[in-house]
Parts: sequence; C-alpha cells; structure tokens
Amino acid sequence: MKIKKAVFPVAGFGTRFLPATKSTPKEMLPVVDKPLIQYAVEEASKIGVEEFIFITHHAKGSIDKHFQNNEGLFNMLVEQGKDDLAKSIKDIGGSNAKYISIDQGEPKGLGHAIGCA
Repeated sequence: MKIKKAVFPVAGFGTRFLPATKSTPKEMLPVVDKPLIQYAVEEASKIGVEEFIFITHHAKGSIDKHFQNNEGLFNMLVEQGKDDLAKSIKDIGGSNAKYISIDQGEPKGLGHAIGCA
C-alpha cells in the first residue's frame, strides 16, 4: 500500500527561533537555497506522496504562496535562459502534487493539529 497523503503540522509560532520567526514562519527559514518545509515535501514526494496537507494558522500564508505555481516568474526565468532556476520552482512535489492548507484556528497542540487534517 502506497502512502498518498502527508500531514505537516506547521501551525506553531516558532518562539524558539525568535526574532527570526517574527515575520517569517520557521518552516520557511532557508536551509542553503530553499525553505526547510520544501525539503520535507520533496522527500515525501519521492515515496509517492501526492497530497500535502499543511495544518497552519492565519499568519502562514507564505507557505501556501511558496507551493503555488508562479507561471509569470517561471516564464521570465526561461526567457532569461535561467533554466535551472525555472526548474527549481516548477512542480515542487511533483506534477500531480496537490496542496491543502487547514487553519488550526487556535493552538491546542499537536494532537489537535493532526485531528484537523
């Protein structure tokens, strides 16, 4: 049986990383050249996961935005001959990847976050 869905409980405020996380969610902090959460998504996609469910809160819109296709940026990079960069932002998680964000509402812990999925 293949795993097709992965749940990422990312609603926390990242207080241990303050002040860096005051305006940037901890999951979006860069590790080398991409946000931490992207590494997790890429690893999950390698085992066949196609549906990525993020349990978030209202201040984490940058996670959603990061995983949305940006055709304008992609086309601009291709036109400029920056094919490697264009490839790095296209179909993160695979061409069949589906991203879902669920707002946890209020911080009630990890069990509640998983239950929201």
